[in-house]
Amino acid sequence: MRVVVAGSSGLIGSALVEALRRDGHDVARLVRRRPSGSNEFEWNPQAGVVDDAALRGADAVVNLCGAGIGDRRWSGAYKQALRDSRLTPTDVLAHAVVDAGVPVLVNGSAIGYYGNTGDRIVDERTPSGGGFLAQLCRDWEAATAPARDAGVRVVSVRTATVLAPSGGMLGRLRPLYSLGLGGRLGSGRQYFSWVSLADEVAAIKFALTHDVRGPVNLCAPEPITNAQFNGAMGRAAHRPAPWVVPGFALSALLGEFAREAVLTGQRAVPTALQQAGFAFRHATIDAALGYAFGH
Repeated sequence: MRVVVAGSSGLIGSALVEALRRDGHDVARLVRRRPSGSNEFEWNPQAGVVDDAALRGADAVVNLCGAGIGDRRWSGAYKQALRDSRLTPTDVLAHAVVDAGVPVLVNGSAIGYYGNTGDRIVDERTPSGGGFLAQLCRDWEAATAPARDAGVRVVSVRTATVLAPSGGMLGRLRPLYSLGLGGRLGSGRQYFSWVSLADEVAAIKFALTHDVRGPVNLCAPEPITNAQFNGAMGRAAHRPAPWVVPGFALSALLGEFAREAVLTGQRAVPTALQQAGFAFRHATIDAALGYAFGH
């Protein structure tokens, strides 16, 4: 296949590009700088410009663009940046795949779509919830409409927290747990949906070649509470994790992000993927952390 990837320099994108090339696929990267090789093509989503040669002959486009949800405190300006970095590129690519006749668009989304679900299990049939993240995900998925309406097979991958050997959330947490400074956040009862980087990449590859469409929860089949995650991190680091970070302290430090993405969560399950026949390599949190910690 010839696959075009936008957002290829991030944690997921770089791993996906490497995996696709290892499998023998032709991978083109959309970049926002001067291209440095024959497999790179310049685009400017804010200007609505994509190099015509980029999508020529492509079998699929994967769009993983988006500023990091937890990279900064959510000021009004940063919330707008979160929207602009997702909605505009998605709209541009949705029109571009139609113009170029590309049959498949795999587009990013997140399980934040469901809002705070408490201990209620949710899957792709569950309506969207409330809050900034849920609205962002709704609008993000809606931006694929030009492609979907034109008959393109569109897959919106609602990704959970990705657990990777380096980088991402674990890149920030591992040093703390290795020093015995880990602990639960707030009550610890909030649910935490997750997926290993290996399964994230494998599931995107699966979506490229199997007849799945619409929303797809890209999360492992066993969501856990924050307290259970804390215990699993302690086991993986071989250190006690006895501490508690009070909810009020997290709210004071992180503001709205803490209230929407740290002290609340989603108990999401990957019904669509499992019904399509996808098998998770890391189905339990201990298996995922063993992979991430190199055990």
